[in-house]
Amino acid sequence: MNLPNKLTVLRVIMVPFFVAFMLYPLAGDVSKYVALALFCIASFTDFLDGYLARKNNLVTNFGKFMDPLADKLLVCSAMICLIPSGKLATWIVLIIIAREFIISGFRLVASDNGIVIAASYWGKFKTVSHMAMIILLILDFQNPIMAIITNIVVWVGLALTVISLVDYVWKNKQVLTQGGM
Repeated sequence: MNLPNKLTVLRVIMVPFFVAFMLYPLAGDVSKYVALALFCIASFTDFLDGYLARKNNLVTNFGKFMDPLADKLLVCSAMICLIPSGKLATWIVLIIIAREFIISGFRLVASDNGIVIAASYWGKFKTVSHMAMIILLILDFQNPIMAIITNIVVWVGLALTVISLVDYVWKNKQVLTQGGM
């Protein structure tokens, strides 16, 4: 297993620890900062594994499958953890998770038809906005200006979720007309 794939596996392994620190005060008041550190490290591995795989020509089928899955596990777990605290509305999380299921299903159908759907820039912007949103929501700055900035980042993340979904479907609409759909 190459280094990019090991980083992807590490990200998956970090998710339950992140969730535990988010939902349970395992380290008292420090728990949210431990969770934040785990989330930031895991998010960085998302960037690093892709960079190393492309730079060193280490792209594998395992990486193509597991990297987006690991990303979805991390981001969706974080958003779900933010619901009980009231920091993130359930309906926003549902829209974001629905988009992830739709794109995953779309990619599966495309794959069955021999079509590879590459990640788009809209999808990458969406992921970065979600990670920024999660970091800001975990930090939960008690300052009116930061609250406004956080709200803007949440709305931008939601908008990019919808835009990236429409972009994927529009650019790959032939998938819907092939293979018995």
